[in-house]
Amino acid sequence: MDRLFIETKLYAGEEGDIEGLAWPFGKPDRIGDMIEKGAFTGASLPLPMLFGHDMNDPIGAWDGAEEREDGLHLKGRLLVGEVTRAREVAALVRSGAVRGISIGFRTIKAGNRSGGGRTIQRLELLEASLVTIPMHPGAKVTSAKSAVRALSLAAAINRATAQLSKRQA
Repeated sequence: MDRLFIETKLYAGEEGDIEGLAWPFGKPDRIGDMIEKGAFTGASLPLPMLFGHDMNDPIGAWDGAEEREDGLHLKGRLLVGEVTRAREVAALVRSGAVRGISIGFRTIKAGNRSGGGRTIQRLELLEASLVTIPMHPGAKVTSAKSAVRALSLAAAINRATAQLSKRQA
């Protein structure tokens, strides 16, 4: 009898790990504002993670912020083990019901754009929220890792291995 060995390496991350594109560069938001690369320099971390910009609804913290060519990327953690609301929001993110990110900031330097809106050169980033519909259509959650997802994948691999074993028998 031939045997099939499948080696898997899974990164489950901490329960509640989350990443996203908080502001894409090069395209305006729904009211015509654009934020230039470099405007987020000096963002103070950790940054509060809120749900729906509600200052009374903190659900985690963003501990990583990086400006890349395509926009501002954030990494953080929903406090699913400590905050009941964070567990609820994590479930909404996993289901796809909540998939946007929206930033709260104070404008420091900006100019008006022809055709409406502003071009923001410098700002103070105050918070980033998980939302159903973000102000910038391209702002989105890109990864929400959890042990639950890793266990689900492991179960799928086990089912596939069992099916292959039956076929070889």
